[in-house]
Amino acid sequence: MQKTILTLLLTLMYITAGAQAIFIETESFTDKGGWSLDQQFTDLMGSPYLIAHGYGKPVADASTAIDIDSEGIWYVYARTYNWVSPWTTSKEGPGAFRIKIGGKALKPVLGTAGDCWMWQSAGSVKLKSGTTVLALSDLKGFDGRCDAIYLTKTEGDVPPSDIKALEHFRRRYGAISGNPTDGGSYDFVVIGAGIGGICAAVSAARFGCRVALVNDRLIPGGNNSAEIRVHLGGHIEMEPYPALGRMQREFGHSRIGNAQPASYYEDEKKIDLIENQEGLDYFPLWRAVRVNMKDSHTIGSVIIRNVESGQEMELKAPIFSDCTGDANLGFMAGADWMMGREGRDEYGESLAPEHGDKLTMGASVQWYSVEGAKSSFPEFSYGVEFNEENCKNVTMGEWTWETGMDKDQIWDFERIRDYGMLVIYSNWSFLKNRFSGKSDFASRELGWVAYTAGKRESRRLIGDYVLKQDDVDKHVFHEDASFTTTWHFDLHFPDPENSKFFPGGEFIAATKNNPIHPYAVPYRTLYSRNINNMFMAGRNISVTHVTLGSTRLMRTIGMMGEVVGMAASICTKHNALPRDVYQKYLSELKSLMKKGAARTDIELPDNQHFNEGGYLEKPKDIVF
Repeated sequence: MQKTILTLLLTLMYITAGAQAIFIETESFTDKGGWSLDQQFTDLMGSPYLIAHGYGKPVADASTAIDIDSEGIWYVYARTYNWVSPWTTSKEGPGAFRIKIGGKALKPVLGTAGDCWMWQSAGSVKLKSGTTVLALSDLKGFDGRCDAIYLTKTEGDVPPSDIKALEHFRRRYGAISGNPTDGGSYDFVVIGAGIGGICAAVSAARFGCRVALVNDRLIPGGNNSAEIRVHLGGHIEMEPYPALGRMQREFGHSRIGNAQPASYYEDEKKIDLIENQEGLDYFPLWRAVRVNMKDSHTIGSVIIRNVESGQEMELKAPIFSDCTGDANLGFMAGADWMMGREGRDEYGESLAPEHGDKLTMGASVQWYSVEGAKSSFPEFSYGVEFNEENCKNVTMGEWTWETGMDKDQIWDFERIRDYGMLVIYSNWSFLKNRFSGKSDFASRELGWVAYTAGKRESRRLIGDYVLKQDDVDKHVFHEDASFTTTWHFDLHFPDPENSKFFPGGEFIAATKNNPIHPYAVPYRTLYSRNINNMFMAGRNISVTHVTLGSTRLMRTIGMMGEVVGMAASICTKHNALPRDVYQKYLSELKSLMKKGAARTDIELPDNQHFNEGGYLEKPKDIVF
């Protein structure tokens, strides 16, 4: 399976429809140059795309080969987006690029106009028949983006803009495969390879399941990967099951810190863990796009699509787990879910607002600068103005650079991520060019800016039990107590000082940490109440907004996954469903939780490090 997937990814990609038109997905380019693959917004705008993420420095061309079957004049169109348009349309946007064909740049500059994803004309070109090279040429390094390119012999023959119509168009041109191929049957299919998904898949495999782990990114680890760079937080190896979490020592990083160099997050450890686990097949760069239901309460199979090639594959299993964070699998299956803040009376929570609303914790776009030679940075100002009073006089930004709390973290997510980048560039431009203390920044340049935003909260799936503040405050006993949550009720909100300067456009978060005693969470929060064969592990488990503030740390999420993997193995053994584990096989689950899923044939490193901001070693009876 691994060799087959690798072959698909390395195959020369071009898509033709005879002599009259050619349709090319940029994510299929064989040489991406300095452009980056961005698949975060597939559900919003219809496709992965390439982004020229150069922090203000133009990136190297991305290119691929295409076959021209018919000599003559070809009209060229690109699907692109002026990403600063939500904040200003009064001037050309910064995401400028051109298309090159056969080494010649077409004159029109793309990506700088319009206010939505749209087809823009790149002009026309006379081409000879035969193979030639198509390229994206970035002009500014400020996140120009291109989804697809269409060459046609007919002027004005533009593909549709509507997402559903465009999907049909893509299928017609072969950019998305017709019927899915058979990917095989598994005991357990896990969608999402963040820390929860990794632990669920590995745990299940170690207890005898044949497992498929699907990840729409190349790198596993979610927020802990080098793409987002959040260190592992929370505590492992806690009572009542101190063996839970020990397996995280097999891949946990040895250095702490958010927004640090990529090497800090030791992604190779996660990759090695997954690829060397017997019984586990890993599908990187595959995205779950739809489900086939056996009935209204049972998933029969999931259809996954290769992010680069568009090939689709069907994976069958009796048991699935949603580890996507956004509850994408559950949403597609019709699972019950909630989002936003519950009102105070709904669950009797003193920390909840008086009335429920749609506010969530936001997403962070982290960044840092580096010291070096004297450097310049372009003037960057697109609707959000910085000055001496409101600028952030800093050389890096980590978790506090948080946006979108008043937006929908799923359907507004591209705008949320883009605003995160917009304020970073705008503030840095002010510091470098107009700040009274600009001499302090003369020899600093941006060393890294994330383009994958780190989410904290979106949909939460509803299980047989919803964990609420009262459970934790009063240490309510549950017979199905499982993993232990140890972090505060850590609920973010817009920083008041930032709100003063940017009302409705805050990008700095604050928090009030409400201490807890470590608390063992019921197993019943880890499976859906109405989709009978679906587990969940991650920030999408069955908790209120308030208790999510405690359960969302990644070491805690890893223990969730470990428990889910154990429960999945029990389901496989007894031909049972997740609810049956609680009702019939709880003692068996408790035995596995006592045992844990860590390897016992090797000495595991002591890599559970915590920072001085509250991550303390081995809390017992303390409040923290």
